[in-house]
Amino acid sequence: MNKSRRSSRRRSPSIRSDETIDYKNISLLRRFVSEQGKILSRRMNRLTSKQQRLVATAVKRARILALLPFSNNEI
Repeated sequence: MNKSRRSSRRRSPSIRSDETIDYKNISLLRRFVSEQGKILSRRMNRLTSKQQRLVATAVKRARILALLPFSNNEI
């Protein structure tokens, strides 16, 4: 019973092998940022720790270059 529950929980990876984590790839980075503009946690993103670090630095670079907003206060 426990094994079947685990296998059903496994999902496809959120980053495909052909996608590169780069600050210029805004469509990819928007998937890892919440509605408020916060970088989502590793659990929610389903990323490895290395991928999460790369996403975090890419988002921060994109924010500095004004490709992504620092916050989204349009509520």
